[in-house]
Amino acid sequence: MSVKNQFSKYAKQYKNHNIIQQIVAKSLVRELKTQAKRILELGCGSGQVYNNISWDIEYYKAIDFSASMCELHPKGKNIEVKCFDFDTQEFLDEIKNDSYDIILSSSALQWSKDLSKIIKQLSMISKEINAVLFTSNTFNKIQEITNTKSPILDEISIKEAFSKYFKCEFETIMYKLEFDNKKDLFDYIKKSGVSGASATLEFKNAKKLYKEYDLNYLEFEVIFVKTISKL
Repeated sequence: MSVKNQFSKYAKQYKNHNIIQQIVAKSLVRELKTQAKRILELGCGSGQVYNNISWDIEYYKAIDFSASMCELHPKGKNIEVKCFDFDTQEFLDEIKNDSYDIILSSSALQWSKDLSKIIKQLSMISKEINAVLFTSNTFNKIQEITNTKSPILDEISIKEAFSKYFKCEFETIMYKLEFDNKKDLFDYIKKSGVSGASATLEFKNAKKLYKEYDLNYLEFEVIFVKTISKL
């Protein structure tokens, strides 16, 4: 199952299985130094970032590659919600003539196949980016048991992509989410969207994983990125 299809399949259940995503989205907005008026959000989902913005805005463009997620995002006269894959030329063409006070992204850009290319384009339309990305160390124990590689970017690759075009501040945090039983734990993995395209790989040897995964929690590593100035 593709990442896009997985997010679409579980879109309506997403709010019940994205606790970590909600936490980091709230932290992302809370750490903003200014109340930007023109905002571009990449990976808007069902509105975790937007719902934490408490000030008046002039224009908010929200982009996600899942049509089902876009349908769930809040709508309004100053909100434009569009469905694009960040890795396509179509997306780059969509934003190339735009201008924003800030670009926000929470739990999305880690899926990019060419993050450096995206950041280069973003550097042309805004002086400031605040983002939070999951890193490949998320679900590390599961990867070890199943002998699989994470489908998302590692911490070093993320830092390198942003640092090509901006002077940045980075902060990496490990979150732990505890569960009462294994069923709830594995259900969370399936429906949260964090596992993405690797979901089928993680479960192809489900019996082995279920037997050997002896922790009552999942680990999520995220990196907060705050641009200071353009290079």
